[in-house]
Amino acid sequence: MNALQSRRAFLSNVGKGTIAATIGPALAGELGLAPSASAADGPKALNFGDMESLVCFMQETPVAGLQAALAEKVKAGVPLKKLVAAGVLANARTFGGEDYVGFHTLMALSPALSMSGNMASEKEKALPIFKVLYRNTNRIQEHGGRGNEVLHEVDGQASGLTASPTELLQVMKTKDEAATEKLMARMVSRDPEEAFDALLYCVQENPEVHRTVLPYRAWDLLDVVGEENASTMLRQSLHYCLKAEKYRKPEWEEHSRILTKLLDEHKLLEKDSGTRTATDDYVEQLSKTIFEGTAEQAASAVAHAIAEGFDPMAIGEAISLAANQLVLRDVGRPPAWESPGKPVGSVHGDSVGVHASDSIHAWRNLAGIAKGRNAHACLILGAWQVARDRGYSGEGRDFLKWTPLPTKYQIGSVKGKDQDTLLAELNEAIKGNLQAQSAAIVHQCGQLGIPEKPVFQALLRYAVSEDGALHAEKYYQTTWDEFHRTRPSFRWRHLVALARVTASEYGRPAAGQAEARELLGV
Repeated sequence: MNALQSRRAFLSNVGKGTIAATIGPALAGELGLAPSASAADGPKALNFGDMESLVCFMQETPVAGLQAALAEKVKAGVPLKKLVAAGVLANARTFGGEDYVGFHTLMALSPALSMSGNMASEKEKALPIFKVLYRNTNRIQEHGGRGNEVLHEVDGQASGLTASPTELLQVMKTKDEAATEKLMARMVSRDPEEAFDALLYCVQENPEVHRTVLPYRAWDLLDVVGEENASTMLRQSLHYCLKAEKYRKPEWEEHSRILTKLLDEHKLLEKDSGTRTATDDYVEQLSKTIFEGTAEQAASAVAHAIAEGFDPMAIGEAISLAANQLVLRDVGRPPAWESPGKPVGSVHGDSVGVHASDSIHAWRNLAGIAKGRNAHACLILGAWQVARDRGYSGEGRDFLKWTPLPTKYQIGSVKGKDQDTLLAELNEAIKGNLQAQSAAIVHQCGQLGIPEKPVFQALLRYAVSEDGALHAEKYYQTTWDEFHRTRPSFRWRHLVALARVTASEYGRPAAGQAEARELLGV
């Protein structure tokens, strides 16, 4: 879904036509939308109507034959967008936001579709989609397939009682899944906007990347899966929050205390988002304050900027640039964090910087579709999270003491002066896992006025071919979006960071890609 879709359109879609499809026959019957079902029948599987057979295909096709079957569907004229929609719904029904590999795969499906539109040739357009759908079906079958689905129709009785946005949060904290699901369903049926705002209260209980990105993807994927499945998408976020509640920690209260204090101190509950223009110097200084400060100082700086009436886009730029510094400065994965596919010195996958950048990308988008308190809270918590993540990076790991890439020496070692030579150097640096050199080459591309499109194209190739430890697609799309909504004076920093991450992840081909290339003739 493009960023121009309004909050009201998104949230009206959550309620429009979704009730009988997603909350089950019993509650739908109470609302006069469908016949009631017997409670003795037990939970019933979600059914996706005209999409059901294709969703089942994504769940049930043996993974060894999946890509050949996908190729046949493409040949028969099934649109790639429809295949992605089926993959999304199969993922939602199977995992419900509760499986680590599962929800990472969901997060990759929309970026894969966007990447498809930027592939160099028509034959290649299916490659990023086949890559993620292969991962999706494989994980579904590892999880138990149709016999082990998390999301079912919500069975319960509708209540005439109204609920405040904070009530969903309080019920969620009891860890009672059935009660939380029923309340959410009733809120959706009565007022989708109220339900979405209440869900954001739950999300904000623990600012971290997965909890933040899931509700954003519900919005992002609505245009893909259709209006009638919007509630299903939101339920994944609710389930993630419910599962996380089992591991609640005392420190979760700290950011809530700070947020409440700042909203009150700056009287933000009565303020609308501002339109004040920010200079480059202002954005740079705010970014520096967020990056270098404590979590409370970062949150306070953003709350002050909101109170001063600055445009949320400019504030978001500053937060995003602070997260970008975590990618550019990271000295890489220490020996204690080494794992298969993520060696010592690597910065791809679940690195501090990639996670922070993806988080802020989501917080900025959520701020754009939220309203009132939540619009401000998303930006404040985004800044809080960047500074917190910098401090959580591990003993002996001090981002403030590390020099961002590329250094003057590395920039000086770049020989190319024209587009073709620089892109050839970039490809060689990536294949050599030369993170700093790759960053320097892309930095020089920006300095010399090389168009960004061929640079993105060069990096897209590897975002598709390499595994990326579950993050290649998501981070590529984060970079694409942040580059294109950041002012020209700063935007190349995002592309420099992507070049570094790309060089880090090279050398570990994605599962199924060789077969996909052969099937598609590329």
